[in-house]
Amino acid sequence: MADVIDNNELTIEALAENLATVTEFVDVRLEQVNCPMKAQMQIDVALEEIFINIANYAYQPGKGPATVRVDVTDNPLTVTITFVDHGIPYDPLAKDDPDVTLPADQREIGGLGIFMTKKLMDDVVYEYKDGSNILRLVKKLS
Repeated sequence: MADVIDNNELTIEALAENLATVTEFVDVRLEQVNCPMKAQMQIDVALEEIFINIANYAYQPGKGPATVRVDVTDNPLTVTITFVDHGIPYDPLAKDDPDVTLPADQREIGGLGIFMTKKLMDDVVYEYKDGSNILRLVKKLS
């Protein structure tokens, strides 16, 4: 069950099957500010990576909620998507980026999705505060 706190915030069970609901929620807000399609596609890729990671790892072996907030600012037009969960403390930015110059069979498993997210967004920031993992994705739209 999804709970829209206000027009910019959605709280939903962190389950992989809820990804489409989260993506639609964010995309509607992006369309309201005439987000360029290329930027929207990049945001959607990052959104999927982060939400699925929360769904798969934050509450293991249980489940719990995730909150997704979309904030838009002007000058320059920028969207910030904030993910909040109350799961296991985990900073996905702490791990070194994978060595993408190595052949795929020689790379360590994991980390490619966060690496891609960091490349697609203008900024990615993590903090653990008051028992919550908080991850912000920032994308300049103009």
